[in-house]
Amino acid sequence: MEAGILGPLMFVGALVFLATGYPVAFALGGVAMAFALLGVALGVFDPVFLTALPYRIFGMMANYTLLAIPYFILLGSLLEQSGVAERLLTTVGSWFGRLRGGLGVAVVVVGALLAATTGVVAATVVAMGLISLPVMLRHGYRPELATGVIAASGTLGQIIPPSVVLVVLGDQLGVSVGDLFVGSFAPGLVLTGMYALYVLAVAYVRPQWAPALTDVPPASLQSVLRAVLPPLALVLVVLGSIFWGIATPTEAGAVGCIGAAVLAWAEGKLSWAAVWRACESTVRTTSLVMMILIGSTAFSLVFRGLEGDQWVSNLLLNLPGGRAGFLLVSMAVVFILGFFIDFFEIAFIVVPLLIPAAQQLGTDLVWFGVLLGANLQTSFLTPPFGFALFYLKSVAPPEVTTGHIYRGVIPFVGMQLLLVVLLILFPQLVTLALS
Repeated sequence: MEAGILGPLMFVGALVFLATGYPVAFALGGVAMAFALLGVALGVFDPVFLTALPYRIFGMMANYTLLAIPYFILLGSLLEQSGVAERLLTTVGSWFGRLRGGLGVAVVVVGALLAATTGVVAATVVAMGLISLPVMLRHGYRPELATGVIAASGTLGQIIPPSVVLVVLGDQLGVSVGDLFVGSFAPGLVLTGMYALYVLAVAYVRPQWAPALTDVPPASLQSVLRAVLPPLALVLVVLGSIFWGIATPTEAGAVGCIGAAVLAWAEGKLSWAAVWRACESTVRTTSLVMMILIGSTAFSLVFRGLEGDQWVSNLLLNLPGGRAGFLLVSMAVVFILGFFIDFFEIAFIVVPLLIPAAQQLGTDLVWFGVLLGANLQTSFLTPPFGFALFYLKSVAPPEVTTGHIYRGVIPFVGMQLLLVVLLILFPQLVTLALS
């Protein structure tokens, strides 16, 4: 048996294990070890490949870029404890709510603001689901529209920097995370605009789906400034320091954590219990990411030893249509996998397989990273395993069913795919900001 045959079988085996719901890190590591032993037994795998595993693991632990992940997660957790999201939603909602569809637009605006400060989906979706969903339902919003707006707006943090997705992609692609942040800013604003225009269009065509909130008085200008200025200041500190070259994303994340702690203190919510909960959430998520990284590293080593990377590269390079065919197939694969596995698995398993072909076809890796980020964002919304759907369902009232949420996100998934098409047709959306 040739090593080239075991490579594709190994990839299929990993997908089968992931589809069963088995923990990702152990599925990848277990498949790697099983196929390594099988390859050694058949004489087609050199076990010397496995000696590189400890060095790879220590290299990950010393990776300065990946250090940004716990910082941004802690930043989002601290803001969740500070009540910033709650005040933003109530204040902005009272200003926009008197317009037909205005409350939905307010959710989109707040989602974009929170995305630019935290980049963490769970905190944003849960906060907006707890605060705005009951209000939207009470005032007659159709459940599908209300849940779709909340879930989609909560995922804006994966395309609007700072984004954990972009940090991971920057590490995998070997490009500057700061460049990815700069390049993704305009696409993030375009997607935010799409969401807002969709809500207004629905409110115009189906006014009974998104009525105005006539019984809610608008907040005072002082209340608006008090709600909006602190997160905007944090955005300026975090993103401004990256865009202007003052700090790396990791350093900016650390400064952002201090800023979030100051905001929590100013709100009187910086208690030891709140800090403990934020740190516990950060450690749990970061540990999960590192375990997946270790499993994916073992998988990639064995996959390479079985010549699986050559098989994938030859397959992608020989597609009809050249670069266009490569983009079509790679984006389709990433989108389809998003139905079943989350962005971490896709980023650690699939993206490294796409890089050699992308480089040989002369693809700008920063643009390709933003394109992948826009596509990976759909994995948070696509049924049945989209994380944002689970987060929202966990805090939704009993009358909101899973069917409501699934149907509600479909138009927003379509808009995310439209953004992917726009980025392919108009790469200037990414590259102009970098020139």
